[in-house]
Order: sequence, then structure tokens, then C-alpha cells
Amino acid sequence: MLSTKKTVKVPSAIPLYGTAAVWIVYCLVFPLYKLSHFLILIILSVCAFFGLRALFPGRTEEVEVPEPKPEPTGNAEADELLAEGDRAVKELERLRASIRVPSVQKRVDEISALTKKIFADVRDDPNDIPQIKRFAGYYLPTTMKLLNAYDRMSGEGSGANVSGTLKRIEDILDTTVSAYQKQYDALFANEAMDIETDITVLESMLKREGLTGKDF
Repeated sequence: MLSTKKTVKVPSAIPLYGTAAVWIVYCLVFPLYKLSHFLILIILSVCAFFGLRALFPGRTEEVEVPEPKPEPTGNAEADELLAEGDRAVKELERLRASIRVPSVQKRVDEISALTKKIFADVRDDPNDIPQIKRFAGYYLPTTMKLLNAYDRMSGEGSGANVSGTLKRIEDILDTTVSAYQKQYDALFANEAMDIETDITVLESMLKREGLTGKDF
């Protein structure tokens, strides 16, 4: 399952230990048989707790927060594609973290974002499944194969063959991002055609009824 990083604040335990120490010391040194004694102890405890919390506010750290698992669509083919998309995005995120070249990291981010959008379209329009299956069957696995090769070869030194191959992969990534964007845009071709048809029909009906701007 995919996950995201979230920054959380972890409070320090010192204020609690300090407050407990106040109770122990007070009980050993002073009597506790009057209500006023308890009130004094409570006031001292509160002061100790908030004073120590101001001095020791704790620390912040990043934790992995699992993204909620998507609900099944009821379409076995769509669910299979969505699961494949989740695995692909997870692998892209791993490669992004492993590769240390900023320009390549940027391209991987763009590819990952477009991949998420392309697979998300499966839920919105199951009619696009054939197009997405072609994308998932060749373009995506080939892209990840190249990125895995880049990640592996980045640590193999700086020979002519290695440098040349890395440069070729870097160059093709620009084309890949453009191709992914076109693939995503193409998924909306049918929807755009339907909308255009609706607009044409609406315009014709309004004109026929005399409800267009000039006629009205």
C-alpha cells in the first residue's frame, strides 16, 4: 500500500517524570493531612509540569502514514489495473528516493504524478481501460526498466559506456514525460467529443426555440 510522510510532534517525557518527582519529594518532606497541603502540592505539580514542558518541548519527526486502500470498483479488470498502478507508483517513489540526480528526480516526480492520474481515470471511465492497458503493458514497465538501469549504473563509475548510457536515459526521460502527458490527454478524447455533441445539440435547440441571444 502507498504511504505518505507526515510530520508529527513527539512530546518529551521529562515533564511527566518531573511532576512525579515533585509528588515524591513533597510526600517525603512535607505532611499531607490537610486540604491546604494537597492544594499546595497540586499547584507545585502544575507549575513543574508546564515549566518543564516549556524547557523540553519534545521533538518533531516524519512518520509513514498509509494511504487508505481504495474501494474495489466491482469490475475485476479495473481492480486489477488499479492494483498494478499502485505497485508501479510505489516502485517509482522508491526509484525517486534512490536516484540522487536532481534533474532525474524531477522527471520521476512528473512521471509518477501522471501515472497516478492515468490509473485514476480507470474509476471515472472504465471505457478507457483498453488504452490504459496498452500504457501499463509497455510504456510504464519500459520506463521503470530504464530508471532501474539508471539507478544501478549510477554507482558503476564514470566510464564512457556508463556515462553514455546514463545520458541517453536522461535524454529519453523528457520525451517520456511528454508522451505520458499526451496519453493522459488522450483519455479525455471521448468525453470531449460527447461534450461537444451536447453543446451542438443544445445550441440547435435554443436557436430552434428562438432562445439564443439575438433571437431572444
